[in-house]
Amino acid sequence: MKSITIQGTKRESVGKKSTKALRDAELVPCVVYGGAEPLSFSTEEKSFKNLVYTPEAHTVSIEVDGQTIPAVLQDIQFHPITDRILHVDFYQLSEDKPVIMEVPVRIIGRAKGVVAGGVLRQSFRKLKVKAIPANLPDEIVVDVTPLKIGNKLYVEALKNDSYIFMHPDNAVVAAVKMSRNAMKGGAAADDDDEEHTEHASEEASAE
Repeated sequence: MKSITIQGTKRESVGKKSTKALRDAELVPCVVYGGAEPLSFSTEEKSFKNLVYTPEAHTVSIEVDGQTIPAVLQDIQFHPITDRILHVDFYQLSEDKPVIMEVPVRIIGRAKGVVAGGVLRQSFRKLKVKAIPANLPDEIVVDVTPLKIGNKLYVEALKNDSYIFMHPDNAVVAAVKMSRNAMKGGAAADDDDEEHTEHASEEASAE
């Protein structure tokens, strides 16, 4: 998985006054958990541009006072009106310790049901997975080609030995729903199948 670097400064004071002063200076208070003890630091808001405002998933390399900490984003708080970042929590990575994070879902293929006039509905843009850092995927690729009208693709079908999904097996990732044109398209597809079968039978008889 790709990683981005965030430069920070250790926070000696973590009170309300100190936090307000940081925000007034357009800095974001942050905490890294998962180590021997939590580490509080601050960084510029623009540091999160390539971490938060992107559909891609990344791990983070946090550099604070000469110390480098590998981590993943755990939680982020936004201002309810301005959408400015108010606070960020990270979780420190260890090579042999599983971590949970959200990974984007990428749909590939054109569902048979869509060809017949149905509509593809994607229920998840991201899925939570649990894995050791080395096995964290950049994305979850979902091939919807086999889906016909009325079919659903469940999390269970995406199981992988490298990571565990933090969703029920019966959670629907994508489905093809009926549309106004689906009946007509489905009927046409059935006619084509019947015609193909008849031709195949005639050819077999001729042989």
